Amino acid sequence: MNQIQGQSKQIQVTLDEKTGQGIYANLALISHSGAEIVIDFTRMLPGMPKAIVQARIILTPQHAKGLLKALEDNIKKFEDRFGEIKTATDKPEGKNFGFQSGDE
Repeated sequence: MNQIQGQSKQIQVTLDEKTGQGIYANLALISHSGAEIVIDFTRMLPGMPKAIVQARIILTPQHAKGLLKALEDNIKKFEDRFGEIKTATDKPEGKNFGFQSGDE
């Protein structure tokens, strides 16, 4: 069971086998409206002219901000343990599929 941070309420999370295997994405397209933030996780492969959306996650702005804080916390813990994460934008020769942001 996982405990919701800052609350004493516990929730039970079930993960089926297929979902537990995960999907690979190396590009996230982020857009928003007045009521939600949409993240499309896609996969770009060399020599392929199209990126196919692997998953679309729709969040409220409040949940998106909570996700941002949780990611920042986990990245800090990861880097404290394993060292700084280098991104393609840190290397001039690197190709950055990465993240793209836009408005809906």
